[in-house]
This record gives sequence, structure tokens and C-alpha cells, in this order.
Amino acid sequence: MDYPRAGRGGLRRWLPSWRQLLGACGLSATAVAVLFVCVYVAVDIPDENEAARREANVYYWADGSQMVSTGEVDRQNVELDQIAPAAVNAVIAAENETFYEDSGVSPKGLARAAVNMVRGQETQGGSTITQQYVKNTYLSQDQTVTRKVKEFVIALKLDRKKSKAEILKGYLNTSWFGRGANGIEAAAHAYYGIPAKKLDAGQGALLAATLKGAEQYDPSISPGNHERARQRWAWILDRQVRVGLMTKKERARYRTFPEPRSQSRSTSLGGQTGYLVDIANRYLKQHTDLTDETLARGGHRIHTTFEKDKVNRLERAVRHVLDGDTDPKRRAADRHLQAGAASVRPSDGAIVALYGGPDATEHFTNNADTSGVPAGSAFKPFVLAAALQHGVPHRAGAAPDPGFGAVPDLHLAITADSAYTSGGFLGVLPGGPDPDHPTLGEALLSGGNATYVRLGKDVGRDTVRRTAVAAGLLRQSMARLEPTFSIGTSTPSAIRMATAYATFASDGVRHDPYSVTEVIKDGERLPGLTRPVAQRALDPQVAREVADALRAGGRRQGTDVAAGRTGDQDRLRSAWFAGFTKDLSTAVTLFRVRPGEPRLLPMSGVGGPASRRGNELPPRIWRQYTGR
Repeated sequence: MDYPRAGRGGLRRWLPSWRQLLGACGLSATAVAVLFVCVYVAVDIPDENEAARREANVYYWADGSQMVSTGEVDRQNVELDQIAPAAVNAVIAAENETFYEDSGVSPKGLARAAVNMVRGQETQGGSTITQQYVKNTYLSQDQTVTRKVKEFVIALKLDRKKSKAEILKGYLNTSWFGRGANGIEAAAHAYYGIPAKKLDAGQGALLAATLKGAEQYDPSISPGNHERARQRWAWILDRQVRVGLMTKKERARYRTFPEPRSQSRSTSLGGQTGYLVDIANRYLKQHTDLTDETLARGGHRIHTTFEKDKVNRLERAVRHVLDGDTDPKRRAADRHLQAGAASVRPSDGAIVALYGGPDATEHFTNNADTSGVPAGSAFKPFVLAAALQHGVPHRAGAAPDPGFGAVPDLHLAITADSAYTSGGFLGVLPGGPDPDHPTLGEALLSGGNATYVRLGKDVGRDTVRRTAVAAGLLRQSMARLEPTFSIGTSTPSAIRMATAYATFASDGVRHDPYSVTEVIKDGERLPGLTRPVAQRALDPQVAREVADALRAGGRRQGTDVAAGRTGDQDRLRSAWFAGFTKDLSTAVTLFRVRPGEPRLLPMSGVGGPASRRGNELPPRIWRQYTGR
């Protein structure tokens, strides 16, 4: 190589000839090409990184609106046809207008990254949608030339392997939009409370603006952010017109900035939300193949039966009564007081509302679905139902009709108007009610414990248990078949108590409680979530007679609802009220328990003397909730 150049003097000796320049450029180009081929061959498309695969589980209210998103990553992957085309166009115009024509890479972007590295600046800038998808899905977020080169090469390969639609879907599902939202579906809910398929062009343009950096373009963060977001929003809409993705006429429809929600959507499991999610997850694990492990992997869209307005109203009712009628700071008896409540729909068993206790992040046990709280006199309707359904043996009568002779197994038919005492069956008394001999209906709510102890014995406590379980209580919540069994030593949950009372409301047809209507995973509906099949538990006439007796008891207490409750004679450490109408069955319970101790505390003095050992509080909660 003739360099320095022979036969030249001064500066010309050190200036290369045009042949030398051309040769050097050719050699450099060849070296770069060889290096690129080596890198291209050496770099494969890696597996998706774990963060890109991870999704949240999303729970929905009964009306289809989003209740909460759980998990470390707030992402809900959707198909491209589930994203509004106007939002897709906004992203393409803002991020990569030549997306459908380019080869998936931006050489200028790579060159800019190299220059920025030399200058000591960040290497970000100029990436195509394909390159950004590669960064989100296959690589880290590190801003280095090495990562940028890998991104470039993988994007080239990916553009040949996947369709543009697949790449665009992947990009929209993995991009960060701020407010904790990964992917456009989560972002649509976080900013506007709607699914991505309902975004209009204005809303889509704002979400596209946040892709440039939500910390700078989320308008709710600061006035400066708001102005930047408004300007970029307008620029994106105008750019869509320039690149042919929107007409001028359509652009003219979007002159008002689409203000998003002032705050990010909370994904907290605090308040009642944690209890609702707990009930839904328990139901899923009982009726599908889902486990704690599979749920933890995320990606499930879980549609529940919970009605937001009823859940909120029930929580307000509990707080209103407990805050107004108890004073734990002044009365020791009001301390450690817990409430649980649940509402089910008698027509199908759907759980529409529940109160599980104070904030779910602070109180672990779900009081709506707990066991260990005795039902007291609220259990008596099942004893009455068993007696009406099966009758009582002839020998149970205190004054049997001689016409029956001495047939020991013959059963006597009784009604709610039958007089029954601790001595046995008296029949229907002539002349109407007798204060000394209350009817079975009268003994449901006021006094009558001794009567129902005897009635349970005569009918058969095992028969009473089978009747209660048939109505909807769980077999494992039943107490031992001792004499007091018939006056409520069993410990059903509020959900199951509401379910069993709903059987009376539906003429003896039992609908098992359910809380989830469907689960969608990867676009497919999971099996096993068909609505529970209705079952005949009681004869229609028996159910109606029990319901009428409960209504009569309610009228005596100034209400028109059919309801059972604990009473003054109960010596159990709980207070219950369960009532139903045609459309709603609700059970409320109060009890006292010290954290970490399983034994219930006495209810004496709860709410002051006028509350009758706390027995007045559950009905107040019920009435506050139902407005009856």
C-alpha cells in the first residue's frame, strides 16, 4: 500500500488518493456487511420473557364493568379485533406510520443510538413498532448499543416470521401506558373505565400519546403534563389526517380534549373487594380445574354475580348501624364486634352482595362465609319445615285422637297454627290464639325454645338436619344432634343461611349459591361453570306455610318481610336476622371474637341495654340495606 504516498511532499504526502479512499470505503462496507451477517446468524429469536407473558386476573361486576385487576402486572391480552380501529390508527400514526410497508427496522434509529452513545446520551429513539415489540417481549428495557443491535436483528427476523397483524397485536398488548397498565386493554380501563374496543378516536389518541412516556403525558399528574398531553393528542389526530388514516371531516369531530379519570383505577383488594375475590376464587376452585397456582399465573377474565350497587349499599348499612349504635371506646361490650352478611337471588342462587368485615387487607377472615357462629332461633324455620313436611308421630301428641288407636308409627299432620308445647302436640285450639299455648308460628320468633326442642325431638333431629341441608345449609355446619340442636347450635355461614331462606321464598326449590358466571382464558371459555341445577327441597305448600309464618312474625314486629332472628331466650353468643322477599334473601350476623382466639365472646351488653344483647342490630342493618 502506497501510504504515506511516495513521491509526494508536504500535506499531499498524507492525503490518500481517490483509489485509496474508495478501497477503504469498500473494505469498511465489506467488514460491516460481514459483521452484520455474523450477528444476524448468531442472534436467534429468543423465548418471550416472563414479564411479557404475565397477565393480571381481571374480575368483573355482574353488569360487565371491571371490578378489580389482581396480580403483579396489570395486563389483559386481547385480540386485534377487540381493539377499536381508531385507537390502532392513532398508535400507528404516532409511533410508526410506515409500519405496514417497512421491514420492521429503522436504520436511522440504530445510527442515532450509536451517535447518542458516543455523546454519552440515552440510546433510545427512532424504533419501529416491531422493534418496540421486540424490546417489550424478548429483551430487557436497558438502553445499550448491544441491546439495540439485538433488537434490530431480531426485529428483521420477526418481520419475516410473523404477520404485521400479529406484531401489532403483540405490541399493543405489551406496551406501557402508565397508571400501572401494561397493554391497551388495561390502559383503556385505567384511563376511561371502558374496554379497548369502545375507545373513540380522541381517547385512542391520548393513549397513543402516553406511549411517549406516561410520566410526561398522563394529563392528571400535573398542569404541565396536561398541556403536553393536549398538544400531542392534537398532533396525533392531525398526523392521522396527513398519513391517510383519518379524514378531515372525522378529525373535525374531535376538538374537545377527552379528559381521563382524575386518578388511576385502584387495583387494591381493600374494602369489600378482597372478600368478593375470595368468594369467587373459592367457587372457581370447587367447580373448575383452576388451582391457586394456575390463578396466580394470571390471564383470567372472571365474570361474577356481584352487583356493585348492592355491595356498596350493604357495606354502608353495616357501617351506619355499627357506627351509630355501638361505642367500643366507651363500652367494653362493643369491642371486638364483627358483622357478616350476604344476599342471594332466590330465583337462581346468585350471590349479589356480601359484607365480609372491615377492610379485607386488615381482616383476614371472610365473615360472610365463616363458620362457628351459632344460628340460634333463626334455625327454627327448618324445624317447622321438617314438621310440616313429615308430621309428628302419633305418640308425640299430648292428647291424641282415640280414633288412631295404638298404631305407634302413624304420623299426625300439623300446621303452623298448631299449638305445641314442651309437653307435645295439642292440635289446633278452638277459639283462636291462647297466650298459654302459642302456636308453632308464634313460637318462631318470640319465646318457644322449649316448644321447638320438643318439636325437634318428636319430628326427629336427624329429620330436621336432613331438611335444613336440603334447604341449603351445609352438612358440615350441622351441630351434634343434642336436645338444643333444634334451637340453633349449628353454625351456618351468612351465604348459606341466605340461600336456605331463599328456598322458602322460591316455593321449596333450592338453588345452590354461585358467584361466577364465566371465565375467559386466552379467548376460550373455561368449562364447569354452568349454573347450578335447581332441586326440590320442600313441598311447595310446606315452603309457603313456613314463609307465611315468618311474615306473620315480621308483622308482629312492625315489618312486612318474612324473617327469622335470634331472640331473648337464646343463650348463644351471636345475633342473627335472615329475611327474604321474592327478589332477595339476605342474612346478617353479629358476633364478638378477639383476634387470634377462636372462642366467641358474650353478646351481653352489645349496643347498650336497648339492643337486647345485640339482637336489635342485625334487623336494623337489614332494614337499612333493603329500605323496608
